[in-house]
Amino acid sequence: MLPAQTSRDNSRLKLAVGGVLALWFALVFVLGARGAFPRPPGTVPIPIIIAFITPIIVFLAAFRWSRSFHDFVMVADLRLMAGIQAWRFAGLGFVALYAQGALPGFFAWPAGLGDIAIGVTAPWVILGLIQRPDFKNSRLFVIWNLFGMVDLLVAIATGALSSGVAPAITGVVTTAPMTQLPLLLIPAYLVPLFLMLHLATLFQVSSKPRKK
Repeated sequence: MLPAQTSRDNSRLKLAVGGVLALWFALVFVLGARGAFPRPPGTVPIPIIIAFITPIIVFLAAFRWSRSFHDFVMVADLRLMAGIQAWRFAGLGFVALYAQGALPGFFAWPAGLGDIAIGVTAPWVILGLIQRPDFKNSRLFVIWNLFGMVDLLVAIATGALSSGVAPAITGVVTTAPMTQLPLLLIPAYLVPLFLMLHLATLFQVSSKPRKK
């Protein structure tokens, strides 16, 4: 394929990915505004779980079956993907909402502190990627991404348990506010997006030998 054609194809794919992300955001927002996510107390938050899992499945299917999307992911800028993770410093908001009695500590503390840890260290990761070409193949970089993924999965798990299905563990305060706008955008949009960025990073790293 000619370089000019490749460049045009990459530009189209970037626009397509951007369009999908925008449509996904709009869909979550519209459904949230219509009250599609709240569930009665004591019931499993199925809508939130579906909203979290579906984008991940679509991402993995596209990566597996679309050669153009696969190639797009494998050359994505690692510095940009790590930079987006810096926004997770906003996890401090979970702790603040816990202090106000709006969220349960069973969810707010692990989700908040884990996000803060990723957000605070993201600039150092970006600096490592800039200064050391081999940093992307280091165990430290892999561990950072794995920790970021575990933090997101823990947040989803503790959030689901704190929805009221396990009052003996979480108490009377639930994660009901997370099913309504604007907090809804975190589990239904940002969490799967952050997880996909970690996956994309690890897919790139796994194609190269790791170094100490």
